[in-house]
Amino acid sequence: MSGVDVITFGCRLNSYESEIIRREAETAGLNNAIVVNTCAVTAEAVRQAKQSIRRKRRENPAARIIVTGCAAQTEAASFADMDEVDVVLGNEEKLTGANYRKLPDFGVSAEEKIRVNDIMSVKATAPQMVDAIEGRARAFVQVQNGCDHRCTFCIIPFGRGNSRSVPMGAVVEQVKKLVGNGYLEVVITGVDATSYGADLPGQPTLGLLAQTILAQVPDLERLRLSSIDSIEADEHLLALIADESRFMPYLHLSLQHGDDMILKRMKRRHLREDAIEFCQTARALRPDIALGADLIAGFPTETEAMFENALSLVDECDLSFLHVFPFSAREGTPAARMPQHDRSLIKARATRLREKGNAAHLQHLTAMVGSRQNALIEGSGLGRTENFTLVDFDGKRPHTPGSIVPVDIKGHDGEKLIASTQPSMRPAA
Repeated sequence: MSGVDVITFGCRLNSYESEIIRREAETAGLNNAIVVNTCAVTAEAVRQAKQSIRRKRRENPAARIIVTGCAAQTEAASFADMDEVDVVLGNEEKLTGANYRKLPDFGVSAEEKIRVNDIMSVKATAPQMVDAIEGRARAFVQVQNGCDHRCTFCIIPFGRGNSRSVPMGAVVEQVKKLVGNGYLEVVITGVDATSYGADLPGQPTLGLLAQTILAQVPDLERLRLSSIDSIEADEHLLALIADESRFMPYLHLSLQHGDDMILKRMKRRHLREDAIEFCQTARALRPDIALGADLIAGFPTETEAMFENALSLVDECDLSFLHVFPFSAREGTPAARMPQHDRSLIKARATRLREKGNAAHLQHLTAMVGSRQNALIEGSGLGRTENFTLVDFDGKRPHTPGSIVPVDIKGHDGEKLIASTQPSMRPAA
């Protein structure tokens, strides 16, 4: 192989940072190298990363293999102990070209492979500018990194550090640049995006940032948020939901559970009724909004009755998209020291929760049949409506990826909407 191959695991922020890694590594002159940008959310994510590393070494015996990302930050030694790995870079180190210029020689000790500093010592997030996201119809802009909260199940603060925000002016300039490069949709992303601005002068909020972007970049057609903590939604964000057509009617919520006792043991900052109230408010402000959520199944001490509260939250919040996590104990977190459920029970509950989510998604798809939607065309020939529902063009590829076209929805296949073969040229209502 030649050049730099970047393999990404995990969240949208990792995908965004992988573009920075590629640029910085290539600018530094790195060649014949594989960079694995890891995720630490679950033990399964770490296992998959190590499996990928071993496979890449078999396929590319002469390549340099560099491991970075959240799992590299939190478990540096375990990756350095792998014979297949040449160097381990921390989450802050991976974004700087100088760290790709002076790599250790082949065959050094595990200790010499590790280049990971204390992430908690990082006090600011510099704006990371990218011209494009490879293979993406929409662009992502990082506005925040790290997290000040300490949910008992979560290892991410130890991989990302404390919360720090990108100044508003730098964010706006990045959005202007991306729109100038042809992107019609931009997604704001961060580790804990709704904590945006608490560390900046004047303490601007995520909602105010979004309002400012839309005001100062009038050519931006669609602005979307990647994930939010609903308890931190501010008045500016609610105003956008109600009044701004360019703000996309889809929110993915970090809810995690539907039982108050489990939420307290998770050290979440909201209760069940808080989540329900927010979802009802959002839907009242924007009737066409779709809501998704992260939910964890099988958290320690979760009884059947508590789990039923997680299941019923799907209906109470009228969720259409679920991202279900079987609980995974992460070493060093308080939840890992709590009484654990058997893995078979955790998997069974995760399956039941996914089935509930699938039924809710089916109901959502059925409700959209017969409507007219504006779809952003993705590289696969599929598209996404404004409320982030996947659209299949019945085997046709009618437009250029990244373009927005009005379409009539004629049905669904249980997973995605089916649009008319010939998209309507009438604008969506």
